[in-house]
Amino acid sequence: MSQTQVLARKWRPRNFSELTGQDHIVKAITHSLEQNRLHHAYLFTGTRGVGKTTIARILSKALNCEAGVTSMPCGACPACISIDKGNFIDLVELDAASNTQVDSMRELLESASYAPTAGRYKVYLIDEVHMLSRSAFNAMLKTLEEPPEHVKFILATTDPQKIPITVLSRCLQFNLKQIPSSLIAVHLGKILSQEQIVFDAASLQFLARAAQGSMRDALSLLDQAIAYGNGVIQEADVHAMLGVIDQECLYDLLEALARKDSVKMLSIADEMEARSLAFDSALQGLAAILHRVALVQIAPQAIDETLPECERLFALAKYFTAEDVQLYYQIVLHGRNDLNLAPDEYAGFTMTLIRMLAFIPEQIVPGEIAKNSGEDRNIRQEPIQVMNQAADKSQPAHKNEAEIASSSNEGWLSIVNQLGLNGMTKMLAQHCEAKLFTTDVIELCVPEMHKYLLEKAYQDKLKAALEHYFNKPIKVTFSIGTITGMTSLVIQEREKQAKQSETIAAMEADPFVREIVKNFDAKLIISSIKPIE
Repeated sequence: MSQTQVLARKWRPRNFSELTGQDHIVKAITHSLEQNRLHHAYLFTGTRGVGKTTIARILSKALNCEAGVTSMPCGACPACISIDKGNFIDLVELDAASNTQVDSMRELLESASYAPTAGRYKVYLIDEVHMLSRSAFNAMLKTLEEPPEHVKFILATTDPQKIPITVLSRCLQFNLKQIPSSLIAVHLGKILSQEQIVFDAASLQFLARAAQGSMRDALSLLDQAIAYGNGVIQEADVHAMLGVIDQECLYDLLEALARKDSVKMLSIADEMEARSLAFDSALQGLAAILHRVALVQIAPQAIDETLPECERLFALAKYFTAEDVQLYYQIVLHGRNDLNLAPDEYAGFTMTLIRMLAFIPEQIVPGEIAKNSGEDRNIRQEPIQVMNQAADKSQPAHKNEAEIASSSNEGWLSIVNQLGLNGMTKMLAQHCEAKLFTTDVIELCVPEMHKYLLEKAYQDKLKAALEHYFNKPIKVTFSIGTITGMTSLVIQEREKQAKQSETIAAMEADPFVREIVKNFDAKLIISSIKPIE
C-alpha cells in the first residue's frame, strides 16, 4: 500500500507561474532570465514557508533545463525531473543549521572548482545560511565574490540580520513577503477541488489566518483538518481543531460593552473559561475586530460587504466613537501583553474587560443597543407609526407628484425602505433626515458622526434609486448637520425594541412557561429570547 504524500510536497510549485503571493520576485527573476542577465549569487530572505527553497529549486531548473536558460523550464527533461525529485547531481543542497563549521564550507568550496557533471551550471543551495559560523562565512567570501563561470550560489535565510554585511554586499537580495490570507484561502480551495474534497469557504479563511502568511503552514494545517474531519473540511471542525474563538462570542462582548452590560460581559468570559478557550486568542480576536471597526469608520469602502459579519461591524462603528475604538484597541493590546503577568489567564482577561468598562464614556452613545436586562423587561415602547407608510397594495409602485410634494420628513421616511438599496448606500439612506422634500428637490442631512457615509459613489447610487423610484429626474443634495433623530434606522431600532419587549412579556405570561418556572424552580434566560422574524 503506497503512502499518501503530504500536500505541502505534492502541491509544491514546479515553475514560476504556480507561485502564490511573490509576484515581485517572479517578475525580477523571469526578466533577468529572459535577458540572460544572470548573477552569480542570490539571497532569498523571508519567514518560514513563503517559498525560499521552492524558488531556489525552480531557478536551478531554469538554469539547467536542456531547453536552455529560460524563465519557463520544460519540467520534462532529465535535468528538470531530477531536480524535482531532489537527486540532481549538480544541485548541491547544504543545511547550514546542521553544517555550521568551517570544515563543511571548505569541502563544499573545493568541489566548486570542478565542472558540472550533467547540467549547465553547478548550483549550491545553502539553506538557513545565517547559522554558519564566522569562520565559515570568512572561508566563502573569496569564492562568493569571484566564483567560477559554471557556479551559482543560492542562499536562503529567515534572519538576514545575522549575515555579515560582506556577504550581503556580494549577493542579489530578494525579500519574500508573507502571503496574504486571502490568497492562501484561494489556493487551498483550488487544491481541495483538485483533491475532490468537500469544504466550505469559511473554514478555509480560518486556516489561512492561522497560517500567518506561511503557505507551507497552511498546507500542513489543511492536512490536519482533512484528517480531523474524516475527509470533509467544515467550519465547526476547524474551530475545534484550531481552538479558534467563535466570532459570535467576541461580537457579543463588544455589543455588551456598548450597552455597558458588565454582567453580560463577565458571563461570556465564564462561558469561555468553561469551554477551555484560549484567552490570548480571544484578545487577539477582539483586537482584529476593533481594527476592522476603525476601518469602517475611516474608510468603509475598504470592507468587503459580502462578509457575514459586515452588518455587525457597521453597527459597532455606529455605537462607538473613533476615539473609543482607539482606546479599546490599546487596552486589548496591553491586556494581551500583561496576560502572562496575571494570576491566571481568566483574571487577566476579565481585568482587561473591566478596564474597558472603566474607561467607557458617560454620555449616551448614539444608536445605543437596547438592553435586555431584567429591569428593562416591563418597558413597553410602541413602534412609531410613520405617516402614509402603509400604502394600499393595489396602488402602483411609483408615486405621482402629488404624493411626494411634502416638505416634512415623513414623506422621506415612507419611501426609504422601498428603494431596494443595500450595503453602504442603504446605510446612508437610513441615517439621513429630509430637510426638504418636494417634487423636484430632496435635501438630505447626515449627522456629523456619520459623515463617512457621504462617499460620492454612495450618493450617486442613492440618487439613481430615487430617480428610478419616482420615474423622473430629481435633484438630490446632501449636507452635514444636526438632525432631530427621526431617521429610518432610529424607527427600526425602536420597533425592534418594542417587538423584543412584547416577546419577553409574552414568554413570561405563557402558562406553560410559568408552570415550568414554578414546579422546577427554573429561570427564564431573557437574553436567549428572540422574536420570530
